[in-house]
Amino acid sequence: MTTEGMDPDSDEFKETALFDAIEGLRAVDPLRSASTAVVGWQKAVLIGFCVVVIGCAIWQPTATVTFLIGLCTLFYVWSMSDRLVLFRRGLASGPITISDERARAVPDSELPTYTILVPAYNEPEVVADLIGAMAALEYPDEKLQVLLLLEADDEVTINAAKACGDVDTITIVLVPAADPRTKPKACNYGLHLATGDIVTIYDAEDLPDPLQLRRVVVAFSESDETVACVQAKLAFHNGRQNLLCGWFTADYGLWFGYLLPGLMRSKSPIPLGGTSNHLRRSVLREIGAWDPFNVTEDADLGVRIAETGYRTAVIDSVTLEEANSDPINWIRQRSRWYKGYLQTWLVHVRRPVKLWKAIGPIGFIRFSLLLMGTPVIACLNLVFWLITVMWFLGQPAFIQEVFPWYIYFPALISLIFGNGATIYMNLIAIREDDRPDLLIPALTVPIYWVMMSIASAKGCYQLIRNPSYWEKTFHGLSVKTDVNPDDPATVVEAGNAR
Repeated sequence: MTTEGMDPDSDEFKETALFDAIEGLRAVDPLRSASTAVVGWQKAVLIGFCVVVIGCAIWQPTATVTFLIGLCTLFYVWSMSDRLVLFRRGLASGPITISDERARAVPDSELPTYTILVPAYNEPEVVADLIGAMAALEYPDEKLQVLLLLEADDEVTINAAKACGDVDTITIVLVPAADPRTKPKACNYGLHLATGDIVTIYDAEDLPDPLQLRRVVVAFSESDETVACVQAKLAFHNGRQNLLCGWFTADYGLWFGYLLPGLMRSKSPIPLGGTSNHLRRSVLREIGAWDPFNVTEDADLGVRIAETGYRTAVIDSVTLEEANSDPINWIRQRSRWYKGYLQTWLVHVRRPVKLWKAIGPIGFIRFSLLLMGTPVIACLNLVFWLITVMWFLGQPAFIQEVFPWYIYFPALISLIFGNGATIYMNLIAIREDDRPDLLIPALTVPIYWVMMSIASAKGCYQLIRNPSYWEKTFHGLSVKTDVNPDDPATVVEAGNAR
């Protein structure tokens, strides 16, 4: 539905924009919406699979468990091998680099209009940071629109935003309160007010590279029309705060610095980051914008971009975020990500033939390994760790029976190869990024994997019980240990004022 020509302050605009923000994608094509977690034929396949497995387990229990373990081992090896391929590609080529000189060389008159969407909910403690971060951006004010998207009943954040005083470049938009209370719903609403040729999202606590918008403009101008999105790198300003922040920082460094650039060199979909993805507004509207029922709307949008024939580029421009320093808060966030990955995979395999043709067989397999494989492997780790502990404690006979030599040795190789390869990639990444402070987190990362597995199990449970529930991540708990006051890219005056 269109709001063109309507008064943004009118009830008609608000009702139309809200309806479209919630129902727009589902109304056009229900199969592309995550409002229904599992559709009919998917339920039939899942139930049929469970019936077959249970039947075989009753008939031949040892053979069935042995087969499943062998299948899981193959899955592990395939997934890790593919990740190593992506890492090698990313290490060799890296993201697109736009120098400061090239970014500043574009005359202001030739810069496109830009809209920044900043969705925030119950985050009064970080609103001041937003103002400082937006003020630091090197982009002409007359071509920059910043929309702070707040839920109409979020009085604490609204009051905090108003307390900052009048800021010419930031407009507070009150999104009518309605379920689902998700970030993509707010972004869809804000898109009706967007005027920029390029649209991006920042979280309220983000500290983007001041030249990021200009770098994106250059990247778009030097790419062909199939590039619909430019993803900037995400990193953390508090990576040294504690060991959890160190694990999280190393994890992000590997993902955005090497694995996503590796994906960029193929037709495979790129699961976008939650912020700093810069999109052509025309293409964003064309492909249906964000799914308000998907709790990783960024990953879903990345797949939809590839599915419709467009591409995503990754640039070497960093947005600093706040790493979760609290384990419970971290598990809440990561469980939502895992749930959203599974949501996204389930949505896009509803038309498997269409997706296969759009992204090719390798892209389809890689899409499944990343979005379905990542949370599933994290869950399976709990099972295999339990088996390993039981074997070392008592060597029960049934474990020996389900691990014949032709399963045992590949599984042992998978254990050593997989864990070693992951630690190796982390070590190479921190060496290339010149982050010796992350050496201990990189070497102790197996503890981090346990937390990942707990989060994955929680996310899988929530997918069944409450698929579109957006579990809130709390911000404002950090100490900006990585902010360099001599580097303009990391200076945020409001951060010091908080």
